[in-house]
Amino acid sequence: MGELVEDARAVERAEFVESAGLYFERLGLSRTSGRVLGHLFVEESGSADAAELCAALDVAKSTLSVSLGRLEQLGLVRRHRPPGRKRDHYRVTEDVFGHALKSKVSELAELGGVLGRGLHAAEGSPSAVRRLQTMIDMNEFLQRGFSGLLEEWDARGGRGPVG
Repeated sequence: MGELVEDARAVERAEFVESAGLYFERLGLSRTSGRVLGHLFVEESGSADAAELCAALDVAKSTLSVSLGRLEQLGLVRRHRPPGRKRDHYRVTEDVFGHALKSKVSELAELGGVLGRGLHAAEGSPSAVRRLQTMIDMNEFLQRGFSGLLEEWDARGGRGPVG
């Protein structure tokens, strides 16, 4: 009976990892990067080296290297070397979603600048000005909302509601 439970968990894990790959691919990462995140989310130790990731995800070392580099660049994964180990390990950044949301707030601020230039360029075209102003208003709304949520999250010490 224990083997059946373990097999069922292995299937659930594999399905989760694939779902994570598809989800993060829709957000602009490679599917492999999403699968790496999914694997690390459910890995008991929260950490794996490149060889373990290649084997678990059945991907080439070169493909994995590109994915890990991108995840590190985005601040979603950190490289570390456990004591007594010869290989670097990778783990998901603490508060990975808070980090990702902070990155989005920065992107929204940059978009605000682009939209502002567009508004200036659209002078004399009421329809274009109206369209751009609506985008600017929504962008500012999102920035305020996300910033407020992040402040609340930080005030809670990076934890959800208690109780």
